[in-house]
Amino acid sequence: MATPSHHQNPTNSTKKKKTLKNSEANFLYELNSCSKSKDLKAAISLYESAISNKTRLNQHHFNTLLYLCSTFAADPESKNLALTYGFRVFDHMMALKLHPNEASITAIARLAAAKGDGDYAFEMVKKSGDYRVLPRLRTYEPALFCFCQKLEAEKAYEVEKDINRMGLSLEEPQIAALLKLSAETGRGEKVYEYLQKLRRSVRWVSEETGKALEDWFCIKGSELAFEAAKYEVGFVKEAVLRNGGGWHGLGWIGEGKWLVRKGNVEPNGPCCCCGEQLGCVDIDDVETEKFAQSVAGLAMEREVKANFREFQDWLEENADYEAIVDGANIGLYQQNFAKGGFSLLQLDAVIKEMYTRSGNKWPLVILHNKRVRALVENPSYRKLVEEWMNNGVLYITPHGSNDDWYWLYAAVKLRCLLVTNDEMRDHIFELLGSSFFLKWKERHQVRYTFLKGTLKLQMPPSYSVVIQESEKGSWHVPIVCDDNEESDRTWLCITTPGACEDLGKTASNMETCENGNSPCCKLAMSDAGDSEILSSDSKNHASQDSFQKSDDKTTSITGKRKERSP
Repeated sequence: MATPSHHQNPTNSTKKKKTLKNSEANFLYELNSCSKSKDLKAAISLYESAISNKTRLNQHHFNTLLYLCSTFAADPESKNLALTYGFRVFDHMMALKLHPNEASITAIARLAAAKGDGDYAFEMVKKSGDYRVLPRLRTYEPALFCFCQKLEAEKAYEVEKDINRMGLSLEEPQIAALLKLSAETGRGEKVYEYLQKLRRSVRWVSEETGKALEDWFCIKGSELAFEAAKYEVGFVKEAVLRNGGGWHGLGWIGEGKWLVRKGNVEPNGPCCCCGEQLGCVDIDDVETEKFAQSVAGLAMEREVKANFREFQDWLEENADYEAIVDGANIGLYQQNFAKGGFSLLQLDAVIKEMYTRSGNKWPLVILHNKRVRALVENPSYRKLVEEWMNNGVLYITPHGSNDDWYWLYAAVKLRCLLVTNDEMRDHIFELLGSSFFLKWKERHQVRYTFLKGTLKLQMPPSYSVVIQESEKGSWHVPIVCDDNEESDRTWLCITTPGACEDLGKTASNMETCENGNSPCCKLAMSDAGDSEILSSDSKNHASQDSFQKSDDKTTSITGKRKERSP
């Protein structure tokens, strides 16, 4: 008779482990399928079966279930089921001592917000440090949006403080929610604050954000009896100029009811609703100085320090230039053919064009000494190069230097225009992706082309498609546009009688006007009854300081930001 073994059969133990692994693998596979197909009920059924079968669950299983529940919490038909199982799943995970990660916390915060419990949602975010989890912006969103919807302003502002404390930046949806909350709770100063944050964060706004702004200015802004600030015109202009144009940041300016209209902006910059010239927005004084220091610091690491310091000293004593020219970029443009070389004629054409456009002021051309030496050795070119030298046109960079650092630093330091087709992508990388670099390029870079030997310059735009606050207190807000035609873009034009000099003449200066089937300007005041279709007086034109070329005719311009209209 066989004696029963007191030890488990190794073969049976292996089979059991394989069965457990297969069970877990099948559960994971089927759960992922439910997640992909957004099938909440099937996922819950799988979860119940897993518990009955004592399937070992891990954090990924719980996160998938939490994700599904938080997704369906916004669905009226599935909300109760999603909330019930969502919190049950989370409690189960915590009972197993599985620490939640950022995805877990975000999901449970969304479930809490769906239940209207913003406090619990925010509490979960604040506890994330206990689990060594760094929250993301999406982790804060449920609590923030919940407080905004319930008009719990102080709690919403507290969430924003915590977001800032974590070094995160608000984006349009969060700023728009806070702006709308501030508007609906009658906090005019906070509306101004969030409008400025919106201006810094996005170039244009969504239709939804535009509607929130329109509602505030048409209704709440008119009802709120706030005392607008009064400043001397010169003080406000100086603030706009110091900020790089497009905003002053001094608070609401102007008195009386807000007038809100929707319209377009003409190609050279005037708003066709109020006639005000929009600005070409630059980086501000602080950003400019920081940018110049960054370029100089990086140049010092790569160039011979004595050479670059000598250039800096020279530039301090010769700071009257209004345009910098990347000589090598222009001279070598389209010269990659058999007999191609350095084209002095192309460079001379650019120099003369910039001289004419800037009211007979010579630009500064940065060129490497190797190039200059070769040009001077050519008898056909020597006279022209010597003429440039005599006119102070050339700065010759020394042997072993990279002239890119020289022309970039000069353009930034002197706040000049920069003529080059170089996209400066490697400079952007070196400057650690400066957030203001693209804005600077848009405002300062002049691109060019030669068509059959004829120079064509692409000047910086006469105005920037960004949210703008004028020195008169008016606001112009671009709305997102489906196509690339700026002429089709809708803008919110927001003014007060005290903000626009000609607003009192609205009735006589404006007339019905349609451009095709779309109105040029449309009144959007809440108490105006039926909307009126209006356009500005055709006599409104761009500022004389606009740097623009049209139909081969040029206007006298200046490259210095400090001498331009903001």
